Amino acid sequence: MKKILVLLFIGVVSFSMNGQTKEEIKKDYTGPVFEFESDVIDYGEIAVNSDGNRVFKFTNVGKSPLIITNVKGSCGCTVPTKPEEPIMPGESGEIKVKYATNRIGPFSKTVTITSNAYEPTVVLKVKGRVLEPKAGELQKKKSIVSESN
Repeated sequence: MKKILVLLFIGVVSFSMNGQTKEEIKKDYTGPVFEFESDVIDYGEIAVNSDGNRVFKFTNVGKSPLIITNVKGSCGCTVPTKPEEPIMPGESGEIKVKYATNRIGPFSKTVTITSNAYEPTVVLKVKGRVLEPKAGELQKKKSIVSESN
């Protein structure tokens, strides 16, 4: 009988917790909440050694200051930078990301953000493809290097 009561209680609690959507819970939440313009940076096809700097833009749509404690790239070729100051409710901020475009080929990396937000850990994606230099560009670079030696 005890087991049945415990299972019934768990079922009622689970049902009542699932009655609210994530958006409804966020609306009632008194802490900070991230709202990203996009959770993916798609570099598309880019030239080798081109500018690898991009930005994840977000707004704190919560009700208290958002404090980002850590940002970490999934490898050394993806270097994120976080805002140092708290992001106040209603204000926007940026996570800057620099991808090392000297690595030829497709890439798919992540940036993990740790904060005091409703979702304390957020994983964002960075993807694209670094193109090989064209034959003429490669030959031109080789001749410049050999002339300087």
